[in-house]
Amino acid sequence: MLTTDDIKILIKKYALQNAVKYNKLPQAGSVMGKVMASAELRSKAREINSLIGEVLEEINEMPPASWEQELERLAPELIAELKEKKEPDKGLPPLNIKGRLVMRFAPNPNGPPTIGSSRGIIVNSEYTKKYGGKFIIRFDDTDPATKRPMLEAYDWYLDDCEWLGAKPDEVVIASDRILKYYEVARQLIEKGSAYVCFCEQEEFKALKDVKKACLHRDEEIGKNLESWKKMISGEFKEQEAVLRIKTDIAHKDPAIRDWVAFRIIKTPHPRHEVGGKYNVWPLLDFEGAVEDHLLGTTLIIRGKDLADSEIRQRYVYKYMDWKYPETMHWGRVQIHEFGKLSTSGLKKAISEGTYTGWDDPRLPTIRALRRRGIRSEALRKFMVELGLGETDISLSLDTLYAENRKIVDPVANRYFFVWAPVELEVEGAEPKVAKAPFHPSRGEMREIPVGTKVLICQSDVDNLKEGERLRLKDLYNIQVTGISPLTARFIGTDMDIVKKEKGRIIHWAPPDGQKVRVLSPDGEYSGIGERGLEKELDKVVQFERFGFVRIDSVRDDEVLAYFTHK
Repeated sequence: MLTTDDIKILIKKYALQNAVKYNKLPQAGSVMGKVMASAELRSKAREINSLIGEVLEEINEMPPASWEQELERLAPELIAELKEKKEPDKGLPPLNIKGRLVMRFAPNPNGPPTIGSSRGIIVNSEYTKKYGGKFIIRFDDTDPATKRPMLEAYDWYLDDCEWLGAKPDEVVIASDRILKYYEVARQLIEKGSAYVCFCEQEEFKALKDVKKACLHRDEEIGKNLESWKKMISGEFKEQEAVLRIKTDIAHKDPAIRDWVAFRIIKTPHPRHEVGGKYNVWPLLDFEGAVEDHLLGTTLIIRGKDLADSEIRQRYVYKYMDWKYPETMHWGRVQIHEFGKLSTSGLKKAISEGTYTGWDDPRLPTIRALRRRGIRSEALRKFMVELGLGETDISLSLDTLYAENRKIVDPVANRYFFVWAPVELEVEGAEPKVAKAPFHPSRGEMREIPVGTKVLICQSDVDNLKEGERLRLKDLYNIQVTGISPLTARFIGTDMDIVKKEKGRIIHWAPPDGQKVRVLSPDGEYSGIGERGLEKELDKVVQFERFGFVRIDSVRDDEVLAYFTHK
């Protein structure tokens, strides 16, 4: 028959296996399911449930980096079992390269790069590095009205690219190259492959829907060239005329039929180099088609939802006798934590004060992740391992956090932080200097002066009972003597006193500690932390039992930290 110690070891094995597999502390239910698979133990469910709580608390006290080593010591067969389970293919598939690889990432700089943007930046950069190719950042900023560029966003993109280890070999700004697009448009008109259309939008749609051409489609080339010149010179009003590419007017997809290549926009461009210089602006499908040819792009990776762009652009390539780049498609990625957020919606919310800025920890921008303490190598690995599958996927940031945790956990110093603090007076306690390790795997200690009063979390107070014995971590043992006001008495320093009674261990902070404010995706936490946090400026530390945070600033004796993850 299994003893209690035997059962605890069994629980620890399964709990560690789960922790190693998912790189986080397991849920009690997951471990319970494994243990209860043994018929011999099913009659002891209540006892086992209690033991699981003890074991999980013990594992939580261990640095995650040591979990696999401990499992190897206790149950090497469970490590082998994890390795035998074949993981699905991850990473980027090899390319069949002929000639030099040239790839581009082409954002509209109407806001900063997001997590979604990072996928395009990283994957394009990764491939060009691997195959000795050229990586281009091309700003598709030819919509000065509806998706008006932000001047700061150009630099934000380049800064975030460098942070991601994806510095481009060339940077191109489309609004600097309008005359190149005009020249291609002129050639298409001369070839009889494009025409100026004066139809109102609804009028043209009605004709298009029944697969009929408008009366301008067969206008003579000379007349179209004259109308084109008038468009450029500003003689027409907005929406009075557009330039269309001739396609198959009976194409099965109405979106392909004689699509718009240029429209009139009188709004000046925000870049002072461009300003109000142009009245006619190319739409994205035309500008992108021309640029991919001019830049020598050999491979385009785009979302499968943009497959129509290729169909439209191929008409331009056919008329100009150009070779279209190779293309690959990937499915959409939806992040659970953010849902559907548009750049325009975020911009409005920021202006209204809903968010503090583009680096607010609740936002899906790279700037927000950086400020929270996410490392670039973690984000890079996260995106590379998504691969290039065409299936739409929905995932949680937990995978990114797990990668980041592997990087920051071995180097992040530990500190106490008490949020929603409640003062506790300890009768019989002598003022002393508590000593606690900066990190479980290092010998360096931090010193925390403390008197007869400490602060503990309201959440811990809510679970206290009068007469309960517990330990203040790295300090001493206490017995609760009152709840309101909160009081306790000193009952020694021997760890075994609390362990024998299966008492809890809680953290604390000195009343004269540092004011701390933590901004997180879930809201704001205010409380008191240890002194010394000002020395950790711009570093990630772990607030014990709270999570990892990045120390952002220290002003007026208050520390501002950004929540990283658990």
